[in-house]
Amino acid sequence: MERFGDELRIERERRQVTLETICAVTKVSIRHLEALEEGKYSDLPGGVFRKGIVRSYLGAVGLDEAAWLQRFETTLREIGTIPSTDDNDWVEFAENVRRNRSGVKPGTSSRWMGVAMMVVMLVVLGWSVWKFVLHGRLFL
Repeated sequence: MERFGDELRIERERRQVTLETICAVTKVSIRHLEALEEGKYSDLPGGVFRKGIVRSYLGAVGLDEAAWLQRFETTLREIGTIPSTDDNDWVEFAENVRRNRSGVKPGTSSRWMGVAMMVVMLVVLGWSVWKFVLHGRLFL
């Protein structure tokens, strides 16, 4: 029996739809589409997001959603990826978020540096205008 991802890829190629087209239509990243076709389900977001990616893929390719989703869930059960309760969906989602995020957001410190520079410039500009208007001269 062929893997679910291989069957998806074969159907997509048979209908002459590229991954780039699916990406443009669904706004799902290429890496998630490739992971789906390669059967790397752990690389996909968890829970409802994973199911949403599959639904979007099926819609873009023009496949029967109900039958293919059932096959997808059967595949997940066979390999032990489907959690047994809805609570586990949230745990899996949180783990995926934690795994995909880095410790510190890039650019956070430079953003605050820019805010500080703007405040300093506004203070200097305010002082210069005050000095010029009140005393008729710009410096001392």
